[in-house]
Amino acid sequence: MRIGTREIGPSHEPYVIAEIGVNHDGDADRAVELTRLAANSGADAVKFQLFEADKLMSEASVLAAYQRDAGERDPREMLRRLQLSVEQLAPAVKLAKARGVHVVVSVFSAELVGVAQRAPQAFDAYKTASPDIVHKPLLEALAATGKPLILSTGAATLDEVSRALHWLKPIAAKLAVLQCVSCYPTPMEHAGLGGVRALRDLFAGPVGYSDHTEGEETGALAVVCGAAILEKHFTDNSSRVGPDHRASLGPEGFARYTNQARGAWRMLMDSGKGMVGPTLRELLDRISNVAKEKVVLAIEEDVRKVSRQSLVARRNMRAGHVLGHEDVTFKRPGTGLLPFELNRVIGAALVRDVRADMPLYQEDFALKTGVCMGVRADAGAGVPLAGH
Repeated sequence: MRIGTREIGPSHEPYVIAEIGVNHDGDADRAVELTRLAANSGADAVKFQLFEADKLMSEASVLAAYQRDAGERDPREMLRRLQLSVEQLAPAVKLAKARGVHVVVSVFSAELVGVAQRAPQAFDAYKTASPDIVHKPLLEALAATGKPLILSTGAATLDEVSRALHWLKPIAAKLAVLQCVSCYPTPMEHAGLGGVRALRDLFAGPVGYSDHTEGEETGALAVVCGAAILEKHFTDNSSRVGPDHRASLGPEGFARYTNQARGAWRMLMDSGKGMVGPTLRELLDRISNVAKEKVVLAIEEDVRKVSRQSLVARRNMRAGHVLGHEDVTFKRPGTGLLPFELNRVIGAALVRDVRADMPLYQEDFALKTGVCMGVRADAGAGVPLAGH
């Protein structure tokens, strides 16, 4: 995989992304300052998030527990306060490019993919948030841009990852996949590094680790497990008020994190020449009991439920109405029919009234019994893109 002219893979130094995300707190000037600090701290790329609160959150949306713990009270108000448009992000993107740093953006709604493509300052690559592993329309829209795509897999089963890889098979050469634990912050004992190994068996392209632990050494451990990409939340002050600051590193910590990860990679390269030093042995010892597995942890269940997206009614509709594409959008939470199930309900008649801006459920339709919120055999589950 390549972003710009930068080759990404196990034989190359790890590609480190500073996830600024919403740590700009909705302030475009802070986005610029955080970009400057991330560049100074050794980041290969900075990452932002592109969303509009009213496109992402339905009336049924609720806060994740970690957001409530951070003092948030209303999910839509939180996102309205934190969102920045592509025009507002443009100065930060311009600065990053001037510093030789790539810009990656996570797009949260399919309607915003075209907006991102028309941004005044072009993005170098796209990334999907972990909850959108089930959002087939969004994944396909991002794939159609022709730009590199990074797929995050927190709170997802290996079958769900396999299904998404099946959907994205046409862009395999431009795809990377990240292991992730969707808990903010993630306790070190639940870091899930074995998922990196499991993904490497499933996918032949670059595999990485989206790191939500508070530690500075986790990136080095992930590299020893086979991670070629690292993503770490970045802030200027982890004690700031906001949903993601606590799970973020400041500039000095991020610089140490990056240096340790790159040092681990260099030691791995040297080990092929028979030069295994004590530091590498220590890293290998620390991961020696890490099982090669990817599972949904109990600490991820909350985010899995509230942050995935469902089919949502665009308008009030009466029983008997036959559903068309114009009647449906995709929003949080993930308690209803999932986005990849869209074709199951288009052309189906409602058996009860539904309310605008609320999730649609199997019980709203006269559908044959099927598996909702799970893996369907006809959706590509269990079909690996490649393996090694």
